[in-house]
Amino acid sequence: MVHIVREFEVPCPQDAAVAYLADFANAVEWDPGTVSCERIGDPGVPVVPGTKWANVSKVLGRETSLEYELTSLAPDGVVLAGHNETASSRDDIGVTAIDDRHSRIRYEATITFKGLARLADPLMSLVFRRIADETVRDMTATLTRVGVQHG
Repeated sequence: MVHIVREFEVPCPQDAAVAYLADFANAVEWDPGTVSCERIGDPGVPVVPGTKWANVSKVLGRETSLEYELTSLAPDGVVLAGHNETASSRDDIGVTAIDDRHSRIRYEATITFKGLARLADPLMSLVFRRIADETVRDMTATLTRVGVQHG
């Protein structure tokens, strides 16, 4: 199992950050491993718990597909869960208001490998730590843009 936690501040109001992060199609902008992320179902329906996405990620030069679902949407964050035949992933993204224009993000990712893929845990832990640092960089830049658009 790989477990990563990062905390950082962004110049984006809490409500705007949560709304943006709840639509996992936006992961192409803030998750450096995401190649594509397409919503499954009617895009005209609001994003609510139960909404799903087909995600393609690239790690160590290899593409893998996962189906993600928004499992929790609250004023202070979102939880997204993904799975395929070799792994399960959970992104728990907490968003705490610092003031009316700034938020603190707590990004927690847990990836659990299944079967023989578990043998890759030590290597993947190192890889995902690097990706998590890139995620902080990309999510900060993206939420900064969202904050500017919101304000």
